[in-house]
Amino acid sequence: MLCVGLILPAGFHVMSYAALAAFDTANLIAGEEFYAVSILSEHGGPVPNSFGKATETEPLGIRPFDTLLVGAGLALTPPSPKLATFLREAITDARRVASICIGTFILAEAGILDGRRVTTHWAWSQELQRRFPKVRVEMDRIFIADGPVWTSAGMTAGIDMALGLVERDMGGDIARATAKMMVVHHRRAGGQSQHSAMLELDAKSDRVQDALAFARKNLRKPLKVDQLAQAARLSPRQFSRVFRLETGQSPARAVENLRLEAARYMLEQGRLPIEEVAREAGFGDRERMRRSFLRTYSQTPQAVRNASYPLATL
Repeated sequence: MLCVGLILPAGFHVMSYAALAAFDTANLIAGEEFYAVSILSEHGGPVPNSFGKATETEPLGIRPFDTLLVGAGLALTPPSPKLATFLREAITDARRVASICIGTFILAEAGILDGRRVTTHWAWSQELQRRFPKVRVEMDRIFIADGPVWTSAGMTAGIDMALGLVERDMGGDIARATAKMMVVHHRRAGGQSQHSAMLELDAKSDRVQDALAFARKNLRKPLKVDQLAQAARLSPRQFSRVFRLETGQSPARAVENLRLEAARYMLEQGRLPIEEVAREAGFGDRERMRRSFLRTYSQTPQAVRNASYPLATL
């Protein structure tokens, strides 16, 4: 049995709980108590959550753990000397130490992230890099495993990281069955982007949204402005003006971003050869897709695919 402990700071965000569901559900799938889960805090006893309700916890140090997770608070609060010391020792005493969302700051304050690749909620990534210049922050990742240290992006990304931990322990079949039981539509790999091209565009009018929906459904085909304008029920000239006004991008750039997102998703899934990904996403050929990836992500499609499978390389 593997003991998993979730360390909760005062005022912790209730989404920190969500990661524990993966371990609990994995037990159900396996038909045995493969994981024993505990809720921890520095001194034990009741700890208030973001709703102001109390959660009962065990104190640190009463028993060893295989995996320790650090939950996220609503604000950046440095760990106490006792917690920092506990976490530094946990790097050698426990098999893994992981953080959820801005819990990454607690690990950084404890001095155990220097030289490591890490991630956190996108809104706090630049602050993490500013405060801890020796940490290698990758702000566009769902989760990262660097040796015994795992870090996740914000909110639901803790579930993805927990499923990654389950996959490491119990294999891909159990992890996929766990995700299915949890009704997680797509178990995101660690290298996947935290952002969505459709959300970034943030179109206001139904007509522009209709054009974007049309583009997304027809990425494999050549997409011209007059086709998008027709989908939006506007003249090409009026469409281009309205589209740029609402999204801040040209229609051509928006279509390229949608193609990039679709290609990145397929690369992370790992099922299709890169040449076929390029065709399905509408780039036409591998070289054109490669140039677009380098321009946007400063990475090749192959590098993105490799980053999506951190478990295979550890």
